[in-house]
Order: sequence, then structure tokens, then C-alpha cells
Amino acid sequence: MRVHELAKEFGMTSKELLDKLQAMKIPAKNHASTLVEAYVDKIRKDLGPEIAERQAVLEATRMKKEAAEAKKREAEEAIEAKRRAEEEASRRAEEEQRHKHEAEAAGKAEAAAKAEAAAKAEAEAKAEAEAKQAAEEAAKREAEEAAGLEKAEEERYRQMARQAEDAAKDKVLAEARAAVAAHAEQAKGRKKKGKRAEATEAASAAAVAAAEESTDEVETVEPVDETLVTITEGATVGEFADSLGLASTEIIKRLMLLGNPLTVNQPIPGEVIELIADDLGRSVSVISPAEEQGFVFEDDPADLKPRPPVVTVMGHVDHGKTSLLDAIRSTGVAETEAGGITQHIGASVVNLDGKRITFVDTPGHEAFTAMRARGANITDVVVLVVAADDGVMPQTVEAIHHSKAANVPIIIAVNKIDKDGANPDRVRQELTEHEIVPEEWGGSNIFVDVSAKQYLHIDDLLETILLVAEVEDLKANPDTTASGTVVEAKLDRGRGPVATMLVQRGTLRVGDSLVAGTTYGRVRALVDPLGNTVKSAGPADPVEILGLSSVPNAGDEFCVFADERDARNLAEERALKQRLLAQKKTHVSLDDLFARIQEGGIADLNIVVKADVQGSIEALRDALDKIDQSEVRINMLHSGVGGITETDVTLADASDAIIIGFNVRPEPKAKIAAEKEKVDIRLYRVIYQAIEEINAARVGMLAPDFHEKDTSRVEVRELFRAPKVGVIAGCYVQEGEITRDDKVRVVRQSAVIYEGKIGSLRRFKDDAKSVKSGYECGIVVEGYQDLKEGDIIEGYKIIEVARES
Repeated sequence: MRVHELAKEFGMTSKELLDKLQAMKIPAKNHASTLVEAYVDKIRKDLGPEIAERQAVLEATRMKKEAAEAKKREAEEAIEAKRRAEEEASRRAEEEQRHKHEAEAAGKAEAAAKAEAAAKAEAEAKAEAEAKQAAEEAAKREAEEAAGLEKAEEERYRQMARQAEDAAKDKVLAEARAAVAAHAEQAKGRKKKGKRAEATEAASAAAVAAAEESTDEVETVEPVDETLVTITEGATVGEFADSLGLASTEIIKRLMLLGNPLTVNQPIPGEVIELIADDLGRSVSVISPAEEQGFVFEDDPADLKPRPPVVTVMGHVDHGKTSLLDAIRSTGVAETEAGGITQHIGASVVNLDGKRITFVDTPGHEAFTAMRARGANITDVVVLVVAADDGVMPQTVEAIHHSKAANVPIIIAVNKIDKDGANPDRVRQELTEHEIVPEEWGGSNIFVDVSAKQYLHIDDLLETILLVAEVEDLKANPDTTASGTVVEAKLDRGRGPVATMLVQRGTLRVGDSLVAGTTYGRVRALVDPLGNTVKSAGPADPVEILGLSSVPNAGDEFCVFADERDARNLAEERALKQRLLAQKKTHVSLDDLFARIQEGGIADLNIVVKADVQGSIEALRDALDKIDQSEVRINMLHSGVGGITETDVTLADASDAIIIGFNVRPEPKAKIAAEKEKVDIRLYRVIYQAIEEINAARVGMLAPDFHEKDTSRVEVRELFRAPKVGVIAGCYVQEGEITRDDKVRVVRQSAVIYEGKIGSLRRFKDDAKSVKSGYECGIVVEGYQDLKEGDIIEGYKIIEVARES
């Protein structure tokens, strides 16, 4: 049993139990230490009386508190009964007085009613005469206006016809003259003209003359269709032809003339689409598959109504995010006897003074940024939790950068102010280094000192959230078809695909047909944050939805359709295009930076920097500030000490950034994620090399590249010492295949501590040229003896790669 489990059983904190264990001389390092059964039995026996005594005291305190509350309730009920009796007596007296006044007024009202009826009859007769006269005048005016409009419309059509006629004349003359010029060019090199050639030339001249004469007789010309047609990038020839209302053969013929023959089912490049559309005189807009998958809504401002804010809680580990959420939920329930606690659908709702706040239970910045990477930005306000006794930590800085990248207001909750050593002013001072300045110091960020354990100032935090939401003026249209975002989804064995969705617009009802990403379905049931089945959900309401065909992705946008067939067709079409979207997904890299600048496709270069020490980060920041940024502005989104993690890749993917590492290595999961999302990771040992490459890429003068190709990942599991050889590492090959000629780097806690080559590679007692994954081997790193168990030896080769751009 672990220490924290036993502490929970005793109703103690892990720290208290660790102190007891130390006094009992039982070995335990931290809350996760494992205790054998003999120790557990001894602890239970020794601490049993103390625990029983503590529980007895707690029980007595609880009973005393309950008795006091019961007396208080009885007193309040007695006061309330007395107040109600007084109100009842007062109400009866008022009714008797009112009946008396009504009887007196009844006689006067009867006489006044007769006089009023006569006056009303006279006024109605007069109004009827005036209405009749006004109707006649209005009819006359409408007739005159209709005649004027008809005349203006005729004149407009006459003018359009003249313009079309002139255009037709010019077009016919241009085509005829072009034909004659082409024929003359072909006949220029001939020595003699045959009779057939002379006849052709004469016919062409006659055609020009006939065209000039016939242009005077043209009466009507088909107008050019100026309607804007939207085409998805990667559409096939057949889809392009259908969108223009033409036969596929017309498009194929023009493709062949352009030297780009394609079949009906082959995709057509975007630039070719625009070229053919321009030749046909049609207006075409080519959009990306991601843009095609989104929904665009335009609501009348008069239909918009205020909606509750959506809040995400972020911060460092053990700074009290979960405790703060629990305290907020408890406060909301205790004060209003409403609100909600949601442990199973990923969201919770709290009421305060008749106003609601929705908390999304995805506090980790990884989930926060992963959703933003898929285009979803559901958060209106971020609450950043910082412990007053711990200060700003690495994940605090990461949370700040992720929040700023999402461009949402940040409220800082300084937690644990009740603990010894708490210093809220120190937290404020440290946050100013990251451009988070309190309002009382002249900044724009609101700070609230709270204690989640003691329930201190929780109301102040909720009121601050409502104040920020009021400033943001959050509104939505509840009287329309629903749309929103998938917060999380799972496959439930009993209920099938279950998705937690946040409604952002409209009202979602049971029976609605919807599509979310590549899945669709009809809503069979809606479950609110309290676990109750409801019939509808409005803006900012989180609900569980049952009835989808499959499990959607978190961050997918959903929208309600009138017909389930339309929803199914759109979902199937998206599924077909999903592979194309994955193939075409690209991010900026140093290799193509100059080309993107020339095309005008990039004005900002975002970078994420990870290094082994803080000094390297500061040196890089100073060097980048000195680079000419007139064409490309370089933004350092995030920097930190340690290896490159999956979170860094997620941030770079969401912000189209390049990851730069100094003396650090990416974790295996981060490397896989970067390859999947096509995020460029650059690793350096010298800071000036990074500056030179960024500057060279900016001006398009990158030198031929030398890439490191990773060949293997080997874990050091045991160390042996030989008199003449030195330290021999007993290793296990985790990935790839290590060879005798590979260069190697020694990595300890994601930081590179040595680079060199293999001095000896053996399998048992024999020398080996290579060792594959899953086998053990002995390695001697030439010139390095300070190996430790748990180190990672990475094998790699240097390969020269010619640049394509």
C-alpha cells in the first residue's frame, strides 16, 4: 500500500503520515512510497487509538455544529412564522379597505362609461373617414412610383443590352482577326500558295468582313455569369465542372491545351482552377479543406442575448487547480442550491446571484492548446492558479504563453494564502517578468488572493469572472439552430459514442440531426452537468449527447441540420477529404522560409525555444533582437529549460512555429508528434549556428544541409569496469539498430552531456558490427567514462542533403 492511500484511510494528509512514519522509524521518502504489509499492520496498530480519538473529536464537533445549526433553523422558522402571520393580517385589512373603495368607485365609473362610449363612437366614425381618404392617396402614390420604377428598369435593361452588344462586337472582331493572323503566320514560310490556301485566305477575309457587317445586326447576347463559385482545394475535375455547370469534357479540353491532361476523377491544382475560371470569365474562390469544414454564421445584432462565460483553469502542478474547482463548485451549490458538479462529462456550471459561469474541466494547457490546434477556441476567460508559497514555476510560464497565444483575458488566482510562508506580493513581482502586471500596479490583469482549502475569497473570484465577462460583452443568439464545439468524447460500452458538447449558438434539442467533424447522428438524449436528462440546451450550456454514429474528436465543430440525410452526406464527404487534408498539412520551416516571404505568405516567424540552461535562452533572445526584422518579425512564443515535450509540439502546431533546441533532445512521443504534424524541430549545440541559420533562411541563402539521421536509441542498464578498457555500459537497444560506425550522443534527463563515437561494441564476448532492437549489448564510448545507469545513448549518422529551395 502507498503512503497517500494509507493517509486517506486514516483521514490524514500525506505529510502528517510521513512525519508519523519518521517518528516510528519506518522508511518512506514521499507520498508515493510503497509500504509492505508488515509495516501497514504495525502502523494501523500504533496509530489506531490516535485515529479513533481524532475521529471521536471530529464526530463530537460535527454533532455540536449540527445541533447549533438546528437551533438556528428553529429560531429562523419561528421568526418566519411570526412574520407570515403579521403579513396575513395586514393583507386582510388591505383587502377590506380595497373592497370599500371599489364599491364607491363603481357608481362613478358607470356614469363615466356611458359618456366615454358616446365619445368613442363619434371618434371611430371620424377615424374611418380619414383612413379611407389616406388609403386613396396612398394608392395613387404607389401607382405613380410603380410607373417611375418600370420606366427606370426599362432604361437599365436597354443600357445593359447596348453594353452586351458592344462586347459581342469586339469579341467577334477579335476572334476573326486572330484567325486571319494565325493563318498568315502559318503561310509565311511557304514558297508557293496552292489554290486551296488562296481559297482559305479569301474565305478568312470574307469571314472578317461578314463579322464586321453582322455585328451591326446583333440584338441579344447571353450575359456573363458573375456569381462567385466556391471550390475546395483538391477538388476533382468532375467536381469543378459540376460547380461551374459545365460538362467535364470542357474542362478536360482546356487542361489538355494547358499541357496538364487529367481525368475526371483526378484532383486539379488550385492555380489551374483559377486559370481556367479566368479563361471562362467566371469568378472562383479556392478555399482549403479546413475552411470548408467550418461553419460561418451571421446573426442579426437584435437577436443576440447575453450568455454565461466559459472559463478554463490552468497552472502548475500541485498549485491547487483541482482544489479551487472543488471549492468553486461547493460555494455555488451552498449559496444558491443550484449549479452543478460534473465529474463525468468534463464541465461544470456554477450559479452566483442569478448569473451562471461554465467551467470546462480541461485545465491542462495540453488539452487547451490541442483543441485550439484544431481550430476551436471555446474559452472566454482563463483563471491562472499560482501558489503563494511556491511562486511562478515552469508550467505557470507555459500556461501564460498558451493563454496569450489564444488571446483571452487572464485572471490570476493566488492560492494557498493561508499557508506558512505565503507571499502573494512575491507572486505579483515574479509575474511582472512575464508581462502579467496587476491592476493596482498600473497593469491590466486582475489578481485575487484565495484559499481553496479554507474557502477564502472564492466569491470575490467568481464576481471578478462575471465582471470580466461583462466587459467582454459575451452574447449569442439562442433562437436558432444549434452549433458549438465538442469538448471531449468517449465510447461507452452501454451507451455507445458519448460526446460532451458546449453549445455556443442556438438551442440544441432532443431529436435534432447534427454533424460533428466526420461523424453524424440524431440526438437521442441530452444529459446536463448534474446527470439529469434535459430536453434542450442553450448557449454556454455543456451537455452529454447520445446518438452519434461514431466518436468525434475533441475540438470538432458541430452544427444542427434540418435533414439527417444532409448531415450524413456532409460527414461522409469530410471523411473522404480528411486524408487529403492530412497530406497537404504543412508548417513553416527554415528551408521554405524565404519562399514563403517572397510569396507574401508570412510576416511573423514564431519560434519555441528549449535549452539546457536559462542563460542560453537569454543569449538567443538578445541575438534575435539584433536581427533586422523589417520584413519578418520574430516572435518567441515560449521558452523553457528541459527536453522538447509533446506539449511544445502541440503549441508549435497550433501557432505555426519552429522549435529550436540547445543541448536538449526531443522525447520519443514529441518526435513522433512532430513527424505527424510536420512541425520543424531544429537542434543546435552552438547558439551562433542557430542565429546564422535563421538569418540565412530569412534572406534565402541557406547553405547545403547536413542532417543527422537517428539510427538507434539505447538504454544503459548496468555498468562494468575493466582495467584496460574503462567503463563498459551494459545496454538494451530500445529502437532502431546501432552499428559500430555510428556517432553517439549521451543524453541524461533530456540534456546532451557528451558527443563522440563508439570505442567498442560487443555481443557477449564477441565483437559486433551492429545490434538490432530488442537485444542487449556492451558499449564503450570513446573518451567518456562518466556514464550512469538510466542514461540514453543515441546513435546517428551525418547525411548530406541537397536543398530543394
